[in-house]
Amino acid sequence: MTEATALDAAHSAMQAAPEDDSVRLRFFERLADSELFLMLTEEAKDENISPELFDVADGRFVLAFDLEERLATFAGRPVPYVALSGRLLSGMLAGQEIGLGLNLETAPSSMLIPAEALSWLSSTLQHAPQEVEQRLAEFHPPAGLPDVLLTALDTKLATAAGLAATAFLVGTKTEDGGQGHLLGFVSAIEGAQPALARAVSEALTFSGIEAGALDVAFFEAEAPAAAALAKVGLRFDLPQPQATQIERAAPGSDPGRPPILR
Repeated sequence: MTEATALDAAHSAMQAAPEDDSVRLRFFERLADSELFLMLTEEAKDENISPELFDVADGRFVLAFDLEERLATFAGRPVPYVALSGRLLSGMLAGQEIGLGLNLETAPSSMLIPAEALSWLSSTLQHAPQEVEQRLAEFHPPAGLPDVLLTALDTKLATAAGLAATAFLVGTKTEDGGQGHLLGFVSAIEGAQPALARAVSEALTFSGIEAGALDVAFFEAEAPAAAALAKVGLRFDLPQPQATQIERAAPGSDPGRPPILR
């Protein structure tokens, strides 16, 4: 028997509180962030994939599992598959009237996710943060933010391995007297800023909190502002990936080049 996964835990919390929108939002966030193994009819060819489709009374579904062992247990034989994130899969299936059979018969999180729920998830994930400019007068320790947001940020930033060294959550005061909160990333790698800003935006969205409740900024480690952040801020250390041998990317592994459904 496999160990419980993040999706199992999120599903269990959702089942225990079916009327609680916040836990349902967190389940869909975990679904988007999870790596899923999608069952195929044949081996992927270049960027083309052909998912196995199943027709049931509730509609048409593809099958995906959050562990390779669960896919193997369900199939009972070797089957072709492709690994891709839940966010990619929801975007590929959105508008096609195809739902997702998740971990069927193999896990506590076994469920059928209808097509309209995947379309909603895809649409929600497309919300992009707005870029604004403002002059900050000072940083101070954060205060008054709900625990659900702090937990969401900690969980979300754990998925951003290697995109930055650290992040600091601080309270802010602008030159015109406005107050707010900011998450400042230190030593973000080149090109990672949009992905990090989107991750924070998603943490807010799936926590049920208004997007304007938290600003995002980026600083170099040697900048005076980085030292000011470290002095008063709540620190988040982003995981740093281990060096591994780079191999040819599999279909679905590059968010910029999602596989093509056939």
